[in-house]
Amino acid sequence: MRRRDLLAGAAAAAALPSFAIGQQAGSRVLKFVPQANLTSLDPIWTTANVTRNHAWMVHEVLYAVDQQFRPQPQMAAGHVMEEDGRLCTITLREGLRFHDGEPVRGLDCVASLQRWMKRNSLGQKLASVLEEITAPDDRRIRLRLRRPFPRLLEALATPSNPAAFIMPERLARTDAFQQVREVVGSGPYRFLPREYNSGSFIAYERNPDYRPVEQGEPSLLAGPKHAHFDRIEWHIITDAATAAGALQTGEIDWYEQPPPEIQQLLRRNRQISVEPIDRLKNPALLRFNHLHPPFNDKRMRQALLPAINQVDFMQAIVGTDPSLYETMGIFTPGTPLVTDAGMEVLTGPRSIDRAKAMLKEAGYDNQLIRLIGPTDILAPAALTQVAGDMFRRLGVNLDFVLTDWGSVVQRRASREPLDKGGWSVFLTASASFEYADPANNYPLRGNGLNGWFGWPTMPRLEELRDAWFDAPDLEAQRRIAREIQLTALDDLPYIPVGAYTAMTSLRRNLTGRVPGFALFWNLRRT
Repeated sequence: MRRRDLLAGAAAAAALPSFAIGQQAGSRVLKFVPQANLTSLDPIWTTANVTRNHAWMVHEVLYAVDQQFRPQPQMAAGHVMEEDGRLCTITLREGLRFHDGEPVRGLDCVASLQRWMKRNSLGQKLASVLEEITAPDDRRIRLRLRRPFPRLLEALATPSNPAAFIMPERLARTDAFQQVREVVGSGPYRFLPREYNSGSFIAYERNPDYRPVEQGEPSLLAGPKHAHFDRIEWHIITDAATAAGALQTGEIDWYEQPPPEIQQLLRRNRQISVEPIDRLKNPALLRFNHLHPPFNDKRMRQALLPAINQVDFMQAIVGTDPSLYETMGIFTPGTPLVTDAGMEVLTGPRSIDRAKAMLKEAGYDNQLIRLIGPTDILAPAALTQVAGDMFRRLGVNLDFVLTDWGSVVQRRASREPLDKGGWSVFLTASASFEYADPANNYPLRGNGLNGWFGWPTMPRLEELRDAWFDAPDLEAQRRIAREIQLTALDDLPYIPVGAYTAMTSLRRNLTGRVPGFALFWNLRRT
């Protein structure tokens, strides 16, 4: 399927429509078009990237990773390890305050970490070796472990959704599977709830009480975070040509995710930069609902493999330039654990007829398959259209449900069967670092209802993941990662559909952008 069939007319002419945005103290206000509407404000409840981007503006973490994925102190002044690595005491930096004026206390951190550990893949591993977590006083957090856990700081610093954001205790006591509706963080920007209009507008103001770390260099999520803008506005513009027109006229400063056709037009403008948002490629996947038929049956999942053409999925996002995409297995291309183990099921001859035959052999008898997906966010929308075409060619009983991304984010959390509004399949993409290893790859878990949307129960994957944590060196980790990939490509918690270079576009007078995703600290207008 060719991309122009998916997005015909998105960039029909070089003369792009204008979008009138009121100007306010232009040099001190940054105007941004995000990849999708912000419907959930709670980064612990959802892994949606737009919520992640929002959260890193308003929340902070004890430790954060730099570009080499090394944990660096952020809210923490430092830590002391005792009792052969079984006791860790973290001391907070002085003067930390939440946006409501209250000081950040050890009890806030304890409650926040307890909630986070219920939802984050690496946090769940930490919880399995944690004896207790306490706050001896307002500036200290103490973690006592049943056994040494060398990845403790790496866990606290994980960039993978959800990160270990620190919230006030009163909010962090909310059930991890219920959404927090109030946004109170301690990060460089404050969320303005009175201006929040889902589907239209989100605004933030600089936090005058924020104290960046004093040492180090800005690198991914670590280092000093300086807020150079007094105000940041998110304008929800779902039409790509309209967003691009606003960028060209200077009515907006940054368009997070322009489609390839629009990128070609923007490159002609010397005032606009079109560049990779990350240094590595973003993995994409097709996720099954493992709780209900037909994909609770492994044979049904395996039957789709011959029909999956990763090139089709990737070209739907980035176009035909082969430098912008790669086929992939379980781990992010360009990272140490990449292996070719079992890849023949994805790279061998593609055949719709073979997939049809395998579906029949598995007992498929016209059961309903509900594919859910968005219309208003580049990568998942393109991926979903390719999947819809694939299912149609397979001749299945398809219910193809397209809504906005916010509705997909809400709906995929439902565990109900199809006759009560549930789902069978959705497609999405993630940041590069989230699939780099088994620690952070949350769709790779096989921990059932405690896992990510789709909820596969796969004990062998969990055993291998535990073994990977205990591996003594990189070579041992690679051997286990090979076995993990073989197991995953057989049991199929999900099907990888490729990795692509995500491009972003911004006015050239913006400097200091930190590569990774849409990060707003240290960005300034020259």
